[in-house]
Amino acid sequence: MSFAEKLKARSTIKSTEMLKDSLLFEDRGVVPLEIPALNIAFSGKLDGGMKMGVTTFAGPSKHFKTLFALLCAKSYMNEYPDAALLFYDNEFGTPSDYFKSVGIDMNRTVHTPITDIEQLKHDMLNQLRACTRGDRLVIIVDSIGNIASKKELDDADEGKTVQDMTRAKQIKSLMRMVSPLISILDISLIMVNHVYQTQEMYSKTVMTGGTGVVYNSNNIFYITRAQDKDGDDLAGYKFTITVEKSRFCREGSKIGIVVGFDSGINKWSGLFDMALESGHIVPVTKQTYAVAKFPEKTFKRKATDTKEFWTPILTDPRFLSWIENRYIISNGSLMANMDTISTENNNV
Repeated sequence: MSFAEKLKARSTIKSTEMLKDSLLFEDRGVVPLEIPALNIAFSGKLDGGMKMGVTTFAGPSKHFKTLFALLCAKSYMNEYPDAALLFYDNEFGTPSDYFKSVGIDMNRTVHTPITDIEQLKHDMLNQLRACTRGDRLVIIVDSIGNIASKKELDDADEGKTVQDMTRAKQIKSLMRMVSPLISILDISLIMVNHVYQTQEMYSKTVMTGGTGVVYNSNNIFYITRAQDKDGDDLAGYKFTITVEKSRFCREGSKIGIVVGFDSGINKWSGLFDMALESGHIVPVTKQTYAVAKFPEKTFKRKATDTKEFWTPILTDPRFLSWIENRYIISNGSLMANMDTISTENNNV
């Protein structure tokens, strides 16, 4: 028995394994999302998707943060027919029709109203400790950015108006407790958060609630929006998802998603500019475009949002490779150039 094997045998922790055999480092399942551009945001790959762990969607009010969270939950529940959604709600801004419009199975969704962080912490820990690895669960907290602490509520009951200095600590405590369980159980936690602008000379966008959510999130996506007009009429919104933090996609990457009032989410959002940059779409005239493989067939810009137009591009290995080179975080050796550096130093 090697020394490493002796260390494993002496461990008092049940799930201790040699690294090569550890379940926590195995290739975890990936949930493909219905919007291809969202796959890029999560994984840096068109044929990738959402991995398990903690994801946070953050942005101002009415920026469809909950919609994106529900879209991820819907894909998770499609991937695993036995999966359940646990929806913690303290904003109550998501009516049941919203779930139905996304396609969430109401019979597999548990709605839990919460009033304070301590209540959320107690219930979520209770739920997670009752789960075992292999249970298919996706959790949404809507929202971590608008939840009060118990002290804040108690102070209000007593008529106190002092500022609550415990809220950020309680959120950090929550995240410290649940994040390891999320990873060990291999489930998905999706949180909605708010943002504000710092008061520096060059202001930055920052999430509310302190650093607990920042440190423990695998993915953080900031959402901004602009109007999408049809002539003079407002037809919907163009949302931009900025990758603030990721373990797979390059931080700072921007992914566009279009949501129309009548047409709903444009499945092909964000891809046009990518394919134009990569050369897989070519401009024919000022108003028409073609797939580079088939230049004889032209489309107006709005007519490109179809499966017919995108199938030959999305099935082209060169486009998939271009996306990965453009967005994915390199996993090459961090020590690749050390010998060269050492040699150069010796020659000085």
